[in-house]
Amino acid sequence: MLSLRLYAPADEAAAIELWRRTWQLTYPAIDFTARLDWWRARWRDELVATATIMVAERDGAMVGFVTVDPGNGYLDQIVVAPEEWGGGVAAALLAAAREVAPAGLDLHVNADNERAVRFYGKHGFSVLGRDVNPRSGAPVLKLGWRP
Repeated sequence: MLSLRLYAPADEAAAIELWRRTWQLTYPAIDFTARLDWWRARWRDELVATATIMVAERDGAMVGFVTVDPGNGYLDQIVVAPEEWGGGVAAALLAAAREVAPAGLDLHVNADNERAVRFYGKHGFSVLGRDVNPRSGAPVLKLGWRP
């Protein structure tokens, strides 16, 4: 059974490994293991510091998480274990994100991440603009949802 709960500091290692593993599958040409120190710093300094983080668990194991800044409704990450893709975890995490930021959500998604773009479109997000990721130079879409 799937359950959601607030993030706890003891979840850090599992969250970062899930993030790495999922992104590695999505972008296999990039060595995400080489970026672990950067991810840990970003996780602690940018996400944990400002976001509400909800963790999805199945049978006591983390299968996903979402990070949302409640101050501005920015959804930085929805990460779901690949073996759970299509199983409702992302939809449950998005519902939790909407509870954190009921006035609306904004996010950036890599324009070539077709799976994510389809997911957000299916859940009522619209394209608000286009940009370039300042870290990678990759094209991104700015998406938004309003109730």
